[in-house]
Amino acid sequence: MPVTEIERETEWQRVPLGGGRTCWRLVLRTRARDGVLLIADLYADRPDPGPGPVILERTPYGRRDARGSDGALGAENPPAPETVAEVFTRGGYRIVRQDCRGRGDSEGTFVKYLNEATDGYDTVEWIAQQPWCDGRVATMGVSYSAHAQAALASLGAPHLAAMFLDSGGFASAYEAGTRMGGAFELKQATWAFHRAKVSETVRSDPALRAALDSEDLSAWFTRMPWRRGASPLRFVPEYEDYLLEQWENGAFGPYWQQPGIYARGFYDDFPDVPSLHMSSWYDPYVRTATENFRELGRKKRSPAYLVLGPWTHGKRSETFAGDVDFGPHARLEGNLDEHYAAMRLRWFDAHLAPEGMAEPPPLVQYFLMGGGSGRRTAEGRLDHGGHWRTATTWPPEESKSLTFELGRTGALTELATTKPPFEAAADAPFLEYDFDPRDPVPTLGGQVTSGEPVMSGGAFHQHPDERFFGTSEPHLPLDSRPDVLVFQTPPLTEDLATAGPITVHLAVSSTAVDTDFTVKLIDVHPPSEDCPQGFAMNLTDGILRCRYRDSFSDPELMTPGEVYEITVEAPDTANLFLAGHRVRLDVSSSNFPRFDVNANTGGPEIGDRRKVVATNRVYVGGRSWLTLPVLGRKDLPDD
Repeated sequence: MPVTEIERETEWQRVPLGGGRTCWRLVLRTRARDGVLLIADLYADRPDPGPGPVILERTPYGRRDARGSDGALGAENPPAPETVAEVFTRGGYRIVRQDCRGRGDSEGTFVKYLNEATDGYDTVEWIAQQPWCDGRVATMGVSYSAHAQAALASLGAPHLAAMFLDSGGFASAYEAGTRMGGAFELKQATWAFHRAKVSETVRSDPALRAALDSEDLSAWFTRMPWRRGASPLRFVPEYEDYLLEQWENGAFGPYWQQPGIYARGFYDDFPDVPSLHMSSWYDPYVRTATENFRELGRKKRSPAYLVLGPWTHGKRSETFAGDVDFGPHARLEGNLDEHYAAMRLRWFDAHLAPEGMAEPPPLVQYFLMGGGSGRRTAEGRLDHGGHWRTATTWPPEESKSLTFELGRTGALTELATTKPPFEAAADAPFLEYDFDPRDPVPTLGGQVTSGEPVMSGGAFHQHPDERFFGTSEPHLPLDSRPDVLVFQTPPLTEDLATAGPITVHLAVSSTAVDTDFTVKLIDVHPPSEDCPQGFAMNLTDGILRCRYRDSFSDPELMTPGEVYEITVEAPDTANLFLAGHRVRLDVSSSNFPRFDVNANTGGPEIGDRRKVVATNRVYVGGRSWLTLPVLGRKDLPDD
């Protein structure tokens, strides 16, 4: 909407909805502390409502645009913002949807994440003084809108009353969502390109729009790493600058400790208010959600809640993720609540409405994947199945650690002891491979969002086909690659369930001064009539750049040939491995294009024009192991 129209919209507007329903909307103009004008819409059940609780959502995607992450609501999927707002206004709330700085109709320059703390704080405190607010301002939102919530909470906004953070709210952007294990998450590059294309700067300039439309983003992913002036964003320097600034800041330093991307450093400043943290097994922010839940629950008197589903980013209305279906229990609708808006309304009522109006949910609700038939659905997806479960802590209070040793022949052997390190000879055997950064292991699903056209999140058979970037004929399974080490159990004799974070201890060496090690946990379905090759289903994966093996803030290069003990962490998952399945762990040195590829030179992580082959070793025979948090048999579903 052009600013001229916004300027004309100064009075309450009646917004008709389907079925004879209606709500009312008023344009709000808020001045941030530096004078930048931020534009928002206020929704209420009538013009000039009296004071009541307000729920704020801040977005860079256009405050009047429908978003798929709002889920299904009646016949609308996705629903219009006013349709969602009416659910809450009917319940007595006022809804404010604001365009972030430099996006939509708001003034200023957009810099991803870094303005949201002060802009959000100023907005909350301004709202609290308005005649239609009773002094309580809650927040909600998905993805970037969740990051914006944690940002303003980091500054301790006094009138913040509750937070519903879905698929975001950086505990530490350095460790989940922007980087992981020191490697850079390239979804930031695809996101920047797609957002630049719909920015006001580009939309208002036909020549600039034509320039970005002519870029082949997939081709640019074959020319990594990008440099200033040599990227698909070279014509929109404000987007290129912030992206490359994220990429260039390889070590954990002041850049990564700013409010808005580092809640961990500001938990003590968060207002003591109820909070709900939601994510999913194939979402980049599952680690953020679990940490925020744990730490705010520990540090505050107000309750914290956790919801973890089997979906990809914000796709809670679907039963599938990638090529795997989790059955009718997977959808939010009909399982956790009537629909997503009803779930949020019920939660806010439990904490902001008069006492007794609504009961709070269990502290932890999580989806345990697995238990399905293993057949193909009518849509051709693998029926993996699953069930919702509840707990009071995360990992669940009944979980315990189970350790598996990585063996020389590729065996993954359960050990009786849970207290590593284990006895191992100094000359323990090893497995080695050549890691060539010019031929990285391709990404096949996982905890990915905003990665199109080069990657998509979800669960897939770890056997590439033409859909996956960086693959070519002949399409053979990943475990056939010489640079992928595979460790797996024999077929299980009884069911095994894991729920929590995954850790892998590796003893390693390299001929290079720096290299990466990656891990991937897989549920291997046995061969069947529908899946004659079986189905190797990815659950979660992690990475560690070895220069950060001891410290993210003080990187140290390796001495070629020296053996190092490292720990590679993979974000949380919850899965039931049925009897007859195998637990598999893949170890390698790349996962592209999910993560940037280590050039193995020890040079700058961006701008290094050289690449060298590294011969990497993993020492086994008691020196490397996998640790899973598992549930006891009495805790497993019996249907």
